[in-house]
Amino acid sequence: MFAMVADQGSDVMASNPKYNAEGYPDPTAHDGLKDIIREETETDSKCWFLIKIIKFIIKESGFELLNRIELKHTDSGRIFK
Repeated sequence: MFAMVADQGSDVMASNPKYNAEGYPDPTAHDGLKDIIREETETDSKCWFLIKIIKFIIKESGFELLNRIELKHTDSGRIFK
């Protein structure tokens, strides 16, 4: 039963950044990470949208994509595959 409670705490932390690893509210950490999480979400959305546009252009031009698209975000250095 105790293992089950610990797993639930991990799930809470992974799905909601307002809680720490033990499942207790941690508003200080959330406030500190809030802007970082927002920036990462925006970057992910921009990347997803860009890949959709690239794939659309390739298809409409009569070409076929043969390999995965790899992108590197110039500001953050994150690599998207």
